[in-house]
Amino acid sequence: MTEGPPRPAELALATRNPGKFREILRICADWPVRWVVHGPGDDRWPQVEETGDTYLENALMKARAVAEALRAPALADDSGIEVDALGGAPGPRSARFAGGRATDVANLQLLIDRIRDVPGGARTARYRCVAACAWPGSGEVWTEGVCEGSLILERRGTGGFGYDPIFVPADASGGQTIAELSAEDKDRISHRGQAFRALGERLFGG
Repeated sequence: MTEGPPRPAELALATRNPGKFREILRICADWPVRWVVHGPGDDRWPQVEETGDTYLENALMKARAVAEALRAPALADDSGIEVDALGGAPGPRSARFAGGRATDVANLQLLIDRIRDVPGGARTARYRCVAACAWPGSGEVWTEGVCEGSLILERRGTGGFGYDPIFVPADASGGQTIAELSAEDKDRISHRGQAFRALGERLFGG
């Protein structure tokens, strides 16, 4: 891990995913920075193809591209769900599990179909997130968060996004899916919450 310049005064958020956008700004609401976000018609922001084999490669790819384009420190993450019965798949390809232009609904249904014949006790899985910050020119830091859990076959809950309606985190004492938790409870235990809180400690000293 390379060290970046300390305490950025502003951060560009390198994502166009609305669910991820809301979560990151909520988790990082107390960071002492001015946020720079992509808006309609803003053509400074590059379209980054996530071609890396790992979460870290993809997160750094996005952060570096936006940092260079905007000449400002940029924040990005890559995350996914790892299903033990599928050998850790879909992993870094979670957002493209059902194809390059797949929707959350299509990805979720494909995962349900793939695990339908797996016994309940063997449907263990985890969410993993790597959060990264890159500075224009050089300098980068990153952190990782993991949320262990298991999968169910029926969607439950209306919160969150992605695979949240079928993921039951081990730390959810009531057996709720991520999509059934409040935003506060989700952020407290989620992979993304863990990764960005740790990144905030690296950037701002806790």
